[in-house]
Amino acid sequence: MTDVRIAGVGLTHFGNHPERTGRDMFAEAAGMAVSDAGVQRADVEALHYGNFMGSLAEHQSHQGPLMAEAAGLDCQATRYETACASSGAAAREAVRAIEHGDADVIVAGGMERMNNMGTAGATEGLAIAADELHEVRAGVTFPGAYALMARAYFQEFGGDREDLAHVAVKNHENALGNETAQYQRAITVEDVLEAPMVSSPLGLYDSCPISDGASATVLTSEEYAEEHDLDAPVAVTGTGQAGDRMALHDRESYVRTPAAEEAAEQAYTDAGVVPGDVDLAEVHDCFTIAEVLALESLGFYGPGEGIGAARRGETTADGDRPVNLSGGLKAKGHPVGATGASQLAELTKLLRGDHVNSDAVPDAEVGVAHNAGGTVASCVVHVLEVVA
Repeated sequence: MTDVRIAGVGLTHFGNHPERTGRDMFAEAAGMAVSDAGVQRADVEALHYGNFMGSLAEHQSHQGPLMAEAAGLDCQATRYETACASSGAAAREAVRAIEHGDADVIVAGGMERMNNMGTAGATEGLAIAADELHEVRAGVTFPGAYALMARAYFQEFGGDREDLAHVAVKNHENALGNETAQYQRAITVEDVLEAPMVSSPLGLYDSCPISDGASATVLTSEEYAEEHDLDAPVAVTGTGQAGDRMALHDRESYVRTPAAEEAAEQAYTDAGVVPGDVDLAEVHDCFTIAEVLALESLGFYGPGEGIGAARRGETTADGDRPVNLSGGLKAKGHPVGATGASQLAELTKLLRGDHVNSDAVPDAEVGVAHNAGGTVASCVVHVLEVVA
């Protein structure tokens, strides 16, 4: 099988863009990625596109060919939907297609437009990623579901709201210089603790924002990159995907995310690395507790040990293993369908040295992206490595 190179990446600004359409935003991100890669649009053989709520937010399904047309691509196009992991799954299928020789050049990315739905509409739209029969009808929303997970974690392992506050502070600090981030402002632990409560123990600053935005990557085979003399030093060397029971009450534990554990194990085995080899990570911190669970699922910490990582300075920009140098979903933003590919774009820039925070990881060679759907009923993990 061929190695898969990330030849180019593109990101719109994540934020509130009521004046823009989804196709406009994806066209921007895809155009940036194609230009960054230095490939011809005619060489793109497929578009793998992630989107979750388009049929609700824009009354538009069948978005694959629509987005290919908007991006100026004349190729087959498929939309992938697996909640917040939609473009992570799209990228994984693109990687697998190139690895198996089905294509040499694929654009993988995603888009979500959410602010036009309003807070109540977006909350209701996001809720359909939960179990409609057993959770949504009972009034469960994702802030409530993750609050249950946080309370269970505190009860089993200890920890408190201040530990979670340090996660939020860290990620806001990382987003300060990231021009595509939704929130480019610092916050303090006191800000987090004094903010309005959303669902105890999670407050306003424990939660990611409602976001609009798009992301794209250009993935190529190693042979194509060499033949066309592309500057593509970052490769996707490992990928994994796994699932879990949809509803929280059907799971054995609220404090573990087995889908992430299994996806990580697959990706590590595929890449031939172990957690200790990883220099930095972009993880799915839709809520602060989600980052803690991700750290443990990825094997960076044992059960109950991840809660204090940010507070101890281990996952900060100057820590042993920086996490969410982009600002994460918490501060960079979370346009659901765009998030997975956005993580790949951020990691690629960090590893090749042209990210605003690359100076924090000048010698980094291995990065991991962790993209979760719902309460981690779906999870996609990718390993990226500097190979040239």
